[in-house]
This record gives sequence, C-alpha cells and structure tokens, in this order.
Amino acid sequence: MFVRPARPYLTVGAVGLVVLWTVLAYTHPLVVVGVAGASALTALWLFFAVFFRDPERVPGDGVVSPADGRVTVVAEEDGTWRIAVFMNVTDVHVNRFPLDAEVESIDDSGEGFRPAYVPEASHNVQRRYLLRTGAGPVEVIQMTGFVARRLISLVQPTEEHRKGDRLGMILLGSRVDLRIPVAAVRPVVKPGDRVKAGTTTVAVARQ
Repeated sequence: MFVRPARPYLTVGAVGLVVLWTVLAYTHPLVVVGVAGASALTALWLFFAVFFRDPERVPGDGVVSPADGRVTVVAEEDGTWRIAVFMNVTDVHVNRFPLDAEVESIDDSGEGFRPAYVPEASHNVQRRYLLRTGAGPVEVIQMTGFVARRLISLVQPTEEHRKGDRLGMILLGSRVDLRIPVAAVRPVVKPGDRVKAGTTTVAVARQ
C-alpha cells in the first residue's frame, strides 16, 4: 500500500514501464541502450515505491510516535515534553496521530532549510498541528530539512481522528517533533531509540 497522494504517479509510472519493456521485447535496434534506460527507470520507480510505502499499523499503548525513525531529543521545554524523531530516506514517511484527537489548527511558520539534525533546524519552514486530546493540548510539528522541503497534510482543522490515523508526510526525510504536557505524561523513550509511527509507545500517563 502506498500513501494516497503518490498512488496516481506510481500507477502511471508502472504502466509506462510495462509499455516500455513490452516495446523493447519486440525491438531490435539500440536494444542495449533501451534495456539500460528501462532498467534505470525501473530502479527509480522501485525507489519511489519503497519511499511512498504506507503499511497498515496497529496502534500501540499510551502516546505513540508520530513518525518512523530515531529519537534525537527528549527534553522538557516550557511545560511540555518535546520528543523529536529524525527520519532518514529509508524510513516510512507517513506521520500519524499520537493520540485520539481533534485537529484544532494547522499553521505554517519558520524560514530556511537547514539540515534537520542541527539545533538551528527548529527555525526551519515547518507545519504545526495543534491537537485537542484527552491529555490536553498536543502539538505535532513537521520540520523541513536541507533536502526535504515539501510537507503534505492529510487532514484538515475540525476533523476528529483516532490514534494511529494518518496525519501527513514529509518528502525525503527530515524531522517530526511531538510536544505534550509534562503534567499529563512521562516519556518512556530516550535519544537513540528507534520508533515506528502509530505503534511505538513514546510516553505514558502519569500515575
């Protein structure tokens, strides 16, 4: 299964490759060049097919990660826990809801496209989802990076979604930050941990 916005392009690409390979099968001139070109295009299609994959996920317990990747930051900031997840090009790039929530607002801000792993990346172009949840106000923030410059939203304000539902995606890597009230939860991950969107528990309710 592939992320919804990419399906038409991948389908057209697949049909084009089938036609190309069919033509080559019945064409003698420049066969070597044609096969090399078709092989390169096939490899490119396979790369994007892997990149845009969108597997089904069973939601985990507690607060789940909004992104696949590696945890880079777990820090208390301004009364919230900030949990940052860095995605590389091989990770699934679909972002998901960390809790049952209503989308209160979606706002774009920031400027520049610094590498997502440097501290200054917090000022990059970003998209902030303010969510109304049972744990209080929660934010999911999609960050652009040096290469990853396109943010995609799959939801709209006022929509209600379940934990693990698809929220959006970032093309070609970058970072997703989760902010959740300190008074409501405690983190159960640390920097260096690998997480999966929608399934890995990153925080649990305080007792």
